[in-house]
Amino acid sequence: MTTTPTTSPATVAYRDIFAVREFRVLFALRVILVGGDMVRMLALSVLVYQRTGSSLLAALAYTAEMFPYVIGGALLLSHTDRLPPRRLLVGVYLVQSATSALLALDVLPVGGTLCVMFGLGLLMPLASASTWAMLSEILPGDGGYVLGRSVFTMTAGGAQIAGQACGGLLITAVGPSSTLWLSTATAGCAALFARIGLAARPPRVEGERDGGAARETWRVNKALLRDPVIRGGLVAMWLPAALATGAEGVVIPYAASIGKAEQAGFVLASIAAGMLLGNFVVGRFVPLALRERIGLLLAVLNGAPLVLFALRPGIAIACVLGLAGAAGLSYELSIQQRFVDAVPEERRGQAFGLLTTGSMTLQSGAMAGAGALAEGLSPGITMALFGGASVCAALALSRHLS
Repeated sequence: MTTTPTTSPATVAYRDIFAVREFRVLFALRVILVGGDMVRMLALSVLVYQRTGSSLLAALAYTAEMFPYVIGGALLLSHTDRLPPRRLLVGVYLVQSATSALLALDVLPVGGTLCVMFGLGLLMPLASASTWAMLSEILPGDGGYVLGRSVFTMTAGGAQIAGQACGGLLITAVGPSSTLWLSTATAGCAALFARIGLAARPPRVEGERDGGAARETWRVNKALLRDPVIRGGLVAMWLPAALATGAEGVVIPYAASIGKAEQAGFVLASIAAGMLLGNFVVGRFVPLALRERIGLLLAVLNGAPLVLFALRPGIAIACVLGLAGAAGLSYELSIQQRFVDAVPEERRGQAFGLLTTGSMTLQSGAMAGAGALAEGLSPGITMALFGGASVCAALALSRHLS
């Protein structure tokens, strides 16, 4: 287990991490894949809705890749450290490309389409975990990993917006089935870039398994969770963020409740902008020592503005509140270096997979819970309750946030 001082100044700049060739490759992959994923999810949702007229099935199609995360994280994560990273990424990206091509042919029934997307979702935690582990290995010390992760977070937000906009234009111009060919191309390009741009590395863990993949995944996950630093870091990165994200799930009903349904996109865009701004400022300009001291403050900021939605603010104020709260999501940057330092190098792939799996599962569950609660309470009250719960979770986890 390695340790890195966390009290040194944030001496790593963007030019330092972009000077690393493999980081530039991973950055390009991030842009291509996130944008392509947004195109695929949007086009598939529209395609299913056109064929069935069911809002429920359209929503399931849009989120079909997210639900299997917990299954993949529970059964398959041990492969992340037992397979060569480049081979793993290339393999997953080729499966993505083939899946998008199959969907673009529009030959499957709706049930078959959802099953195919569910199967793809089982593999996504492996690619995500391998990428984060590689990021921690290739970037310079003194904050390189944290700055790189903040760049990836900002990139994801921008690529999501661009992918949705591009997907919407293409669906209007050529229809959802033809639009899916773009996702096929982006995943295929990602496989090619990964193959020629990333160095060949051996598996992080070699030797015989102690049982099958599922048993080893469970065994390593339990070992990671027994470590108080790792467990505390995971829960601190999972819980306040997930509860605040739950409120985001009822932004559209909230806008409709104040007679501004058509302006809900402004609030959602403000949330994305706040995430980008917070990660940029904290990741680039806040020294490491100060970043760790303000982690609790930022975590409280993540949920506190949402409490004011109980007052039913107009769209302009809602945008400001959404931006401020999302900026607080940068609290995760205050924990990440300690988390990396606490994880044994040979298990970083699975540790990052566990982090991603928990985040996806809890955020999806929180959004579903907020939607269910908003059936009986007003959307504004629901957002306020989830914001307050996020603040309470941050205060309860203060030992791990400061």
